[in-house]
Amino acid sequence: MPDDGGLRTKPDTGFDPEVAEVALAGLRATVKTLPARLFYDEAGCRLFDAITGLAEYYPTRTEMALLPTVAADISEVLPAGAALVEYGASDEAKASFLLDAGEFAAYVPIDVARPALDRLRVRMEVTWPGLLVAPVVADFLQPIVLPACIGERERLGFFPGSTIGNLDPAQVERFLGEVRITLGRQARFLVGVDLRKSRDVLLPAYDDAAGVTAAFNRNLLVRLNREADADFIVGNFRHEARWNDAEGRIEMHLVSTRAQDVRLAGDIIRFGPGESIHTENSYKFTIAGFSTLAAIAGWGLARSWTDPAGLFSVVLLEQASG
Repeated sequence: MPDDGGLRTKPDTGFDPEVAEVALAGLRATVKTLPARLFYDEAGCRLFDAITGLAEYYPTRTEMALLPTVAADISEVLPAGAALVEYGASDEAKASFLLDAGEFAAYVPIDVARPALDRLRVRMEVTWPGLLVAPVVADFLQPIVLPACIGERERLGFFPGSTIGNLDPAQVERFLGEVRITLGRQARFLVGVDLRKSRDVLLPAYDDAAGVTAAFNRNLLVRLNREADADFIVGNFRHEARWNDAEGRIEMHLVSTRAQDVRLAGDIIRFGPGESIHTENSYKFTIAGFSTLAAIAGWGLARSWTDPAGLFSVVLLEQASG
């Protein structure tokens, strides 16, 4: 799950042909899937915010505990007047650590949700009145052009929350390559990375005792009923989290408890008993493994910060020489 809500979409609507199209594309496949970005309607956002406060869900509190030290260390090497460019910035909660510790002249939050960016900008005009805030409404997985108003300032990219774990390795390589082009030469990139660990820690983080994550996963079906003219009986699907050791990832699935037909946007989708919809991957890394992926995209590992329990790391990438 993206800890910062970086894949959040627009507010709830009625029928949405785009939602119906992407849902049909995934559900017609031999192995049924739904894209993780569909999690984040208004109800999904509320449920995910609840997840981040659960005892089992360690990423949020662990990264937040690391950020004061990270920010202080970064401020010692970054020149005054730099620009902070945050990917998936639905709010400024984590960027605030960096902005408070450093002497940034500009902040560029990038997100698909214009309303969230508009609210962020209004808040920051009060909290940091001297800071140039230049939001960019864009899908950060696509090529991005930074606002001309930030000029040639040195740039620090920021991608917190382990959202990078929702991308498969090939997507990580492409994304890091695009970021390198966007930020330009001499830029640095600060990334939150969830680490490989015991399945006894991982699985409860994605299948909590209170059932909040299960409700979050099943809310996908509620959304499709509303926005894709579907007729899912939500109770006919159970939430399941799986650890795929070979791929190094947590998988979230919605498993059909019986044979059933579901109507969606005029099509009939058939489910066998035990057949699942694969709704999300969350890759877990070693620092060495992540460094290898980054190197393919032209980044070198400059430094990393890890909590004492080895749950989570924040890594600083710099442009590789040569």
